[in-house]
Amino acid sequence: MSFKGTIRIWVNDFINLFYPDLCAACGNYLFKNEKIICTKCLYHLPKTDFHLQKHNPVSILFWGRVPIEYAAALYTFSKGSKYQKLIHKLKYHGATEIGIELGKLLGYNLHKSEFFRDIDMIIPVPLHPRKQKIRGYNQAEVIADGIAESMKVPVLTNNLIRKVHTQSQTKKNKLERWENVDNIFSLQNPEQLCNMHLLLVDDVVTTGSTLEACAHALQVAEGVKVSIATLAYA
Repeated sequence: MSFKGTIRIWVNDFINLFYPDLCAACGNYLFKNEKIICTKCLYHLPKTDFHLQKHNPVSILFWGRVPIEYAAALYTFSKGSKYQKLIHKLKYHGATEIGIELGKLLGYNLHKSEFFRDIDMIIPVPLHPRKQKIRGYNQAEVIADGIAESMKVPVLTNNLIRKVHTQSQTKKNKLERWENVDNIFSLQNPEQLCNMHLLLVDDVVTTGSTLEACAHALQVAEGVKVSIATLAYA
């Protein structure tokens, strides 16, 4: 983590010291046994149960594009929702604790699914070093750390790399998103991943272009299988 990212997180921790125990979604006080997000907000987040369905809207995204074993998203994403507020805080305001907590929930659900029980390694979608230096951290890596805590599976961050700095995908259409990420990822050491079942992790899946590009790069490794998990499906 960069110095700038560390400072951003320290500031966030300092604020929490004087304004503790507030729900990251609604801003209300948390009860004693609640953590980061209150029970009411967690209950009302739009959960998908895609992890229990072999064929679901996320897995279908990749049909005919790249071989994927299984794919799931924990929640559905809509603009203006409490979930969007959580993701915005995670990505742009240093609230890494949100990513850890939601990642743990995602990992807990994946661990209950027969489809994800044989995962060998978790691979977060990498940021370009320039963007990670500006942001201070990679939100996908934070989520992956939460998943790893629940699934007891290691996270690998130094093999799959983003070799090209690209523009944000946010305002691009489907074709533009695909062109923006085409051939921008590479695998540094394919032999390390041979014959493994990998879990590729990101925050939100929309068109699947970024995850598709990552999966193609990972499948350079002989015998590798790739599954996908995200916090949300938009």
